[in-house]
Amino acid sequence: MASVTVHAEGLELDDPTLVEGLPGVGLVGKLATDHLIEAFDMTYYASLACEGLPRISVYEEGSPELRPPVRIYADPGRDLLALQSDVPVSAAAASEFASCVTEWLADNDATPIYMSGLPHQKEASEIPSLYGVATGSGGERLDDHGIDSPVERGAVSGPTGALLHEASATGLDAVGLIVESDPQFPDPEAARILVEHGIAPLAGVEVATGDLVERAEEISEQKEQLAQRMGEADPEESSQAQPLRMFQ
Repeated sequence: MASVTVHAEGLELDDPTLVEGLPGVGLVGKLATDHLIEAFDMTYYASLACEGLPRISVYEEGSPELRPPVRIYADPGRDLLALQSDVPVSAAAASEFASCVTEWLADNDATPIYMSGLPHQKEASEIPSLYGVATGSGGERLDDHGIDSPVERGAVSGPTGALLHEASATGLDAVGLIVESDPQFPDPEAARILVEHGIAPLAGVEVATGDLVERAEEISEQKEQLAQRMGEADPEESSQAQPLRMFQ
């Protein structure tokens, strides 16, 4: 049985926006979400428990405190929540995980921003393209902030796809951001595009992103092991967008 346990009951949030950072292609959602948590010094708010999630504990440098691998952080001043995951969500657990998260979001009047990488071999100087999809009134938010619709038919797979499916099925307003990303390695530049042109305007926040690109080499080294695990994992565990072409 999946559950969300709040550990910081004293924090007050008013119709917050949740940014989802599950591992996926280019680790773009995770890189963007980790950056927000660090930049805003967000508070550890809640933990998620779900059948299928590894029973492991995570610790940070300089702290003896153990935490679960999937967590929610909060910034009350910005009405912002961030879902951080240090592990992939298994295909078997994706449906239950999506139901758990969606029910909690609905109960807390939170609007999610889900993120996915679209595998794309970019030139060194090429700026990744960003597209938006939505459920409910989320499409109006995309229009308001000039976020383009996809240029071709496609699908979002993995746990992020399950979250978008659940949002649509339950009538939850949600936005999905799709960014062109390196299909093999962590892509800090694509994460920067997500933050600057997607998350910041949609959530109404301002955040510096220079570190994401300046620290690209360091970030790549830190995330390489997770990227390797994602490459070895079942493709259904990796959140990604992919085109659906009638003729292959």
